[in-house]
Amino acid sequence: MRTETITYLKENANNLSLDEKLIVTKNGKAAFVVQSIEDYEYQQNTLALLKLLKLAEKSVSEKPLSLDEAFS
Repeated sequence: MRTETITYLKENANNLSLDEKLIVTKNGKAAFVVQSIEDYEYQQNTLALLKLLKLAEKSVSEKPLSLDEAFS
């Protein structure tokens, strides 16, 4: 991950290469992360799958199913 200022982002927005995520600082503190749309979509899909796994895990722990119930 690269770190740049918000001024750098403003001056170079049209020419940014998003091979890696870019941390943008404002007043010396991290304020934004700029990433490619592909990375963003991958991240969102991963989070959705993790949420589904957590829901499934919670469901199984509350009321386990027998094999017959699971595959009927």
